[in-house]
Amino acid sequence: MDILLQILVSVFIVSAVSLIGILSFMVKEHLLDRILFIMIAFAAGSLLGAAFLDLLPEALDAWNGGPDTFIYVLFGIVTFFILERFIFWHHCHKGQCDVHAFTYLNLIGDGIHNFLDGMIIAAGFLTDPALGTVTTLAIISHEVPQEIGDFGILIYGGLSRTRAVLYNFITALTAFVGAILTYFFSSQVLNANHFLIAFAAGGFIYIASTDLMPELQKESEFRKSLLQFVSLIAGIFLIWLLNQWL
Repeated sequence: MDILLQILVSVFIVSAVSLIGILSFMVKEHLLDRILFIMIAFAAGSLLGAAFLDLLPEALDAWNGGPDTFIYVLFGIVTFFILERFIFWHHCHKGQCDVHAFTYLNLIGDGIHNFLDGMIIAAGFLTDPALGTVTTLAIISHEVPQEIGDFGILIYGGLSRTRAVLYNFITALTAFVGAILTYFFSSQVLNANHFLIAFAAGGFIYIASTDLMPELQKESEFRKSLLQFVSLIAGIFLIWLLNQWL
């Protein structure tokens, strides 16, 4: 099979994982509302885990532990802060928003992350088809908890289940852009990969720490707070576990 075709098929399979939210249609709406606060805690944990246990180590390794990595992480945090302010000012009137600004931020961050996934898959296949296959399987394993969390964020942020699934899938398609650019312009694109990884880590840290975790702090009932804490740790632990296995 042609290398480009293998890359595109692999990226499509990875992108299809974003449709995991379809499973929510098997759950009654009132039940989904009851478990949503757990999904948000899991999303915060998985974002922090992805940033600190996956993206940051990769960025540090790419830059040989140089201080530029943390500059780009800070740049990502500041950029996402500015984006959130712009979205709030542009879409909110009198302090009322139908959809929370962090919903759009998550879509942006996820789009960058998926773009990177496409780059990584293409680079793997260009190196060795066997490596590309292993890389694809590794990314799929990481994407499942990430997409569960992303879907929870979109629903909690005010999107309907249909729109959440659709928007999540659209952001997943940025993986095709990353893969195609890497295939045709591998040397130029991969040089920017180091910056994008650190930038995406900054975005994930910002969303988790300034948008999601403050939402968790609003819960006053001890039992629910405990469930949220367990779910937050579970999100972090799952990312760590996947990094150990793959």
